[in-house]
Amino acid sequence: MPYAPLLSDTEIADRLAALPEWRREGDWIVRTVRCPTFRAAIDLVDRAADAAEAADHHPDFEINWRRVTFKLTTKAAGGLSHKDFDMASQIEALAGGAEGGAA
Repeated sequence: MPYAPLLSDTEIADRLAALPEWRREGDWIVRTVRCPTFRAAIDLVDRAADAAEAADHHPDFEINWRRVTFKLTTKAAGGLSHKDFDMASQIEALAGGAEGGAA
């Protein structure tokens, strides 16, 4: 049995519709959050890392001053699964209060 079943293109489109800040890039979903300060960006990554550990599903992070880019895919399954969208929803909840201003 696979780590997590892959989603169909239709299922991915449906899940992305509920996460309008996210976009698909091949077998990844991606979102960039602009934070008000560098420290706020680091705090967001810390909180997202805690959530990822609890979910046992780990995004790629890229920190660029006040911008944090999150990239998700289910590497063990070779594409997008429900685990990616569940983690993206958690990141959205964490990012809600972190965004601010142009980076």
